[in-house]
Amino acid sequence: MTNSAKFDKEMKIGDVIKAHPEAEKIIEKYFGNGCFTCPGINMESITFGATMHGKDPDEIVKELNELG
Repeated sequence: MTNSAKFDKEMKIGDVIKAHPEAEKIIEKYFGNGCFTCPGINMESITFGATMHGKDPDEIVKELNELG
């Protein structure tokens, strides 16, 4: 399968952004731009962030994996 998932719910938010700079737009859409100045970005997973912001982590990961 050539279009395999690159991101998963347990990835750290900072690692997601490092892996694909375009991911910033999706992170900001779901978590707001305060995420980028928060020290937790390097420790907190997508699931943790989603829980804190009342979002669905599966939806976020799906969008991340649709990045080209």
